Amino acid sequence: MGEVMHPVLDVQRVRKIYGQGETEVQALRGVSLTVERGDYVAIMGSSGSGKSTLMNILGCLDIPTTGKYLLDGVDVSRLNDRQLALVRNRRIGFVFQAFNLIARTSALANVELPLAYAGVKAAERRRRANLALAMVGLAERADHEPNQLSGGQQQRVAVARALVTAPALVLADEPTGNLDTQSTNDVLAVFDRLSASGRTIVLITHEPDVAERARRLIRLVDGRIVQDERLK
Repeated sequence: MGEVMHPVLDVQRVRKIYGQGETEVQALRGVSLTVERGDYVAIMGSSGSGKSTLMNILGCLDIPTTGKYLLDGVDVSRLNDRQLALVRNRRIGFVFQAFNLIARTSALANVELPLAYAGVKAAERRRRANLALAMVGLAERADHEPNQLSGGQQQRVAVARALVTAPALVLADEPTGNLDTQSTNDVLAVFDRLSASGRTIVLITHEPDVAERARRLIRLVDGRIVQDERLK
């Protein structure tokens, strides 16, 4: 029996409503999108467009009010908090604007962290973490602490940490928001390589030059998708 290939993301008519009555806010108004394995998607929108809400739902940090979200074939809307936490840890690699690295701890130990939570043994953790650091071009910086690295290098360590669990989805929220031009290019070059190697990436950004590195661009306005086009 061949395994059925699910899309990595399958979002079906998702609405998200906060508050009720007078204070009700419709953050998402029926969003549907499918992301196949290996795609590289940028999601753009100004503040208030619903892109942060969509990011939280894609990242299993929040659930839809109505509609369905399947991540790698799993219906996330039906999971309890503990199951959601498991899905987050196993199937999603997060990269945030703030690097969220642990100070006074080597790059290698930072990258090993998700594997430590998952109960992987030390030697295997080290092997996988070294591979992930090599993928982001920082193999020779494994023993450096965050304060010994540039912002761009710190974000690349964070990307390695996101990759180390071999997640179905790499979800990056404004990953270059705190970086200068050179560091931004370094980090985006890593995403280009990951995409070329078949990783599935969803990048949330408000910067057009960052978005155009992706293969597909989705634009949100007022909680609806107004544009969804192939870039390459």
